[in-house]
Amino acid sequence: MSLAFLITSFVIVATPGTGALYTLAAGLSRGARASVLAAFACTLGTVPHLLAAVTGLAAVLHASGVAFQTIKYAGVAYLLYMAWMTWRDTGALAVDTAPQPASRRAVIVSGITLNLLNPKLTIFFFAFLPQFVPAGEPHSVAKMLALSAVFMAMTFVVFAVYGVCAAAVRDKVLSRPRLVDRIRKAFAVTFVALSGRLAVESR
Repeated sequence: MSLAFLITSFVIVATPGTGALYTLAAGLSRGARASVLAAFACTLGTVPHLLAAVTGLAAVLHASGVAFQTIKYAGVAYLLYMAWMTWRDTGALAVDTAPQPASRRAVIVSGITLNLLNPKLTIFFFAFLPQFVPAGEPHSVAKMLALSAVFMAMTFVVFAVYGVCAAAVRDKVLSRPRLVDRIRKAFAVTFVALSGRLAVESR
């Protein structure tokens, strides 16, 4: 496994995006355990994209404008929904001092859905993974699956670190209601901005 792959993957994963934002929100609102669940869920949300890239389904998505646009606008709608729920104090930054099983399920479902409804991830992996697997190399699919597993592990670890760090300052943040309100609204606006960025993405 090349150092270039590891460095490139780390830069991609560490760059703040929807998944990182969601994991931070989970850490602030629900604590370290919920942030790790959020990191795990966001990582799971990349699995279909990785498999699509490895099996060649990304080529179909790239060729089909209707399929791409359908998934893209579903993702936009879900991000806007997350923004609205967060603004209303019932979404990603709804404070939960004693998470119940239903709350944990909500964290997992939201994390998976956020990444699942982003068709750019499929196109990205379709372009990214083959760069590190020479053309004609034996067992190329197996190697891409191995690289995908490393990418997923890195995603989980980095997101979990983000979330645990957010959880570490949770008590200080929650003791200042006005600050919580400002952070919640900032997260809501960021979800809107991310939905706008996804809306203008092309294949």
